[in-house]
Amino acid sequence: MDVFFVLVCPAAFIVAVYLFACIKIVAEYERAVIFRLGKVLALPKGPGLIFIFRPFDTAVVVSMRVVVLDVPSQDIITRDNVSLKVSAVVYSKVVDPKQAVVRVENYKYATSQIAQTTLRSVLGEVTLDELLADREKLSARLRVIIDQATEPWGIEVSAVELKSVDLPEQIQRAMGKQAEAEREKRAKIIAAEGEFLASQQLLDAANKISANPTAIQMRYLQTLTEIAVEKNSTIVFPLPLEIMRVFERLAQKAS
Repeated sequence: MDVFFVLVCPAAFIVAVYLFACIKIVAEYERAVIFRLGKVLALPKGPGLIFIFRPFDTAVVVSMRVVVLDVPSQDIITRDNVSLKVSAVVYSKVVDPKQAVVRVENYKYATSQIAQTTLRSVLGEVTLDELLADREKLSARLRVIIDQATEPWGIEVSAVELKSVDLPEQIQRAMGKQAEAEREKRAKIIAAEGEFLASQQLLDAANKISANPTAIQMRYLQTLTEIAVEKNSTIVFPLPLEIMRVFERLAQKAS
């Protein structure tokens, strides 16, 4: 009996330890890719409690959450030969854990490198004005290209955003002068339009007043009323230009 307990108890303890070591808990946002004797199983395991047949099974746990990759500032030369620095942010996630483990050694690093090279190549094909005005369109184009490159690895790129565009100081000064000149241009155009509308209104008013002599008399009386309100003792009498023309004709006949 003692021999039985001496043999069974250690064996049971070893089996319990082995079973405990073979048990693994996978979180809801994770999947475990199992390699059995070096060959990957067809389907990843998880989430929850899984059993790994050690030492023949090896598990690689892959996170399925969205990963934010910060693309560092890249030196870009635009199509119009402007040097600048552009940084971006890439949002990606693993949709096929098996491919992410088997196809590429480090999918995060590989995605980051693809994003950097794509950023330089795409932004090098546009001008500075297009880069500043069409950032959303360029971000969508970058997302499509990066997603196509990472799709065989089981990586889905959900969004790419251009974070910052650092312009040289001379370009910033030139853009400031251009904006100032544009504002002055709009101000002059608005002032000219105001003068044109005012002249049109004066011409219409003159035509209406000249059509009726009574309107001229009413305008004269209104002007006198405005002068009287200011407590001014000066009275202005309008002198028609026709009278001056009569004197001119008399002077010409006399000469």
